[in-house]
Parts: sequence; structure tokens; C-alpha cells
Amino acid sequence: MKLLRNPELKWELAALIGLTAALALLGLLLVSPLCSLLILAAGGGFCGVHLWFARRRYRRMEELSQEISRVLHGQTSVLISESDEGELAVLRSELQKMTVRLREQSDLLQADKLRLTEAIEDIFHQLRTPLTTMNLVASLLREEELTYPRRAQLVRELRRQLERTDWLVETLLKLSKIDAGTARFRADRVSVRAAIDQAAEPLHIPLELRGQTLTIDAKEECFTGDLSWTAEALSNLLKNCMEHTPAGGAISVTARETALFTEIAVEDNGPGFDREDLPHLFERFYKGKDAGEGSIGIGLALSRSIVAAQNGTIRAANASGGGARFTVRFYKSVV
Repeated sequence: MKLLRNPELKWELAALIGLTAALALLGLLLVSPLCSLLILAAGGGFCGVHLWFARRRYRRMEELSQEISRVLHGQTSVLISESDEGELAVLRSELQKMTVRLREQSDLLQADKLRLTEAIEDIFHQLRTPLTTMNLVASLLREEELTYPRRAQLVRELRRQLERTDWLVETLLKLSKIDAGTARFRADRVSVRAAIDQAAEPLHIPLELRGQTLTIDAKEECFTGDLSWTAEALSNLLKNCMEHTPAGGAISVTARETALFTEIAVEDNGPGFDREDLPHLFERFYKGKDAGEGSIGIGLALSRSIVAAQNGTIRAANASGGGARFTVRFYKSVV
């Protein structure tokens, strides 16, 4: 019998037989031979009942083992069957919970693989355009009869495409670090004015060339976060407003602080957002109907990730007086 291969069961049966033999001997010596026979019969019955229950328990454990094996081999439709109350029922319940968690993790991993595949496809698509342009420019630069103005023009275009590729790769790396949880965000007391000034610094010349004005209304408002990361998020918002505001337009940044949050609002007097674009503005590689030719559609996604990593929220809407409006809030407690 397979049951007797279990050493614990052997010890249990040996103990029952030994106890029965000892009691039978005592019954024979102290009472009568009939008493000894009754004790032997009772002991045999106990051993038989014990073996029957053990066989039944082993049969259930074998069924449970087969069900677990089917789950491990990918039969996701398998459900561990119900059982009566007892230790085996507790084991089945815990295994059922483990199976559900394993399936959830498998679904999450599959979804992550799908997102990774889509991201790689998007990255390839975004890199293909500047790489194709650079390859073409490099071919033209090999021509011997190029005039100096034409050569200078091609070099400028090559440099522009290189800068675009470098920015794309750097931004994707930052997004990947945030997604993986490896990006380090400081928890300092940050001045809103300092963050806005740092964000606007690289845009002063482009704003001047476009004839656009930038007004900042921020005084002593503060929030808990990382100055450098926040400045980068705000810089992407300012750049978006600058690119979608006509020449001579105006961009404003205002700040206010309440007991619950610190708010930074970036607004322009441009055409605003198309209603169909609003739900997708912060999606990666999404480009709206009015996106420029060189737009990649990743700056706003980076801003959202940066703000969210600092216990904040960001939303886009059309301003009441026309134009686009971005609202960033950094909360003072976890939301």
C-alpha cells in the first residue's frame, strides 16, 4: 500500500498495535480471555478506521496536487474545488488565494509586456524620422559641388535633428526611471517662484524672438518637493504654451497656497485645446490636431509623471477667457 510508505503513518499504526497488544495482555491477565479478545477486536477496528480516514485524506491531497499541477501548467480555467471544514479546507483556501494572486500577477506582467512592446514601437517611430533626415543630410554633405551657404544650412539641420534625438532619448530615460521607481525626488521646502524662474530661464530668448510676454505672479508660496524636477515639469508646460501661442501673445503663471495644497497655474491667450484632445494630452506620444511639425508628444507626459511622483496632480483645460490653462497642485498630505 502507498499509505504505508509514509513513516508517520507507520509510527501511528505501530503505536496503536502496541497499545492494543498491551491492553489485551492486561485484560487476559487481570480479567478474562474474552476481555482480551474484545480489546484486540476494538484495536483492529481502530486501526481499520484510521487507515480508511488516512486513505480518504490522501485521495483528497492527490486531487489537490493534480489541480495545482494543472494551474502551474497554464490551465487558468482550473479552480480548486471546495472541501469540508478542517485543516485541508484551510490549505485549499490558502492555495485558492495564491492561485488568484498568481493569475493577477500574470495578467499584470502580460499587460506590462504589451505596454513595453507599444513603447518600443513608438520610440522606433519617433527616432526613425530624425535618423532618416540625418542620413539624408549626411549624403548631401558628401557632394563636392556644395556651396558654402548650402553646406551651412545642411549642418544646421543636422545639428537640429541631433538635438531633437538627444532630447527624446534623455526624456525617455527620465520617464523610464520614474516608472521603475529609481528616480530620486528630494523632499525639500521649495519656493514656487524659484521653480518658475528656473523653468522659464531657457525660454527667455525664444519668447523674445516670438514677441511673447511672460508674467509671473508668485510671492512666498512654497511646497514640499524637488526643485529641479519640478522646474523641468513647469518648463514643459511653458514650452507648450509658447509653441501654441501666436507671435505677440501672452503667457502668465500664477501661484496660490491654501491649507490643503499649493497651486501653480500656467495660462496663455492662444487658441486653447480641441475638446477631442483634452482627454489624451498627457498620454505618451500623443499629438493633438494643432501639434507642430516637430512635436513628439512626450513633454506633457513627463510633466505628469514628475508631478504625480511628488504627491501632486496636473490637469489641462480651456481658460474661461480663451486660451489653454494648466493647473498643477502639490498637496500637503497624501491624496
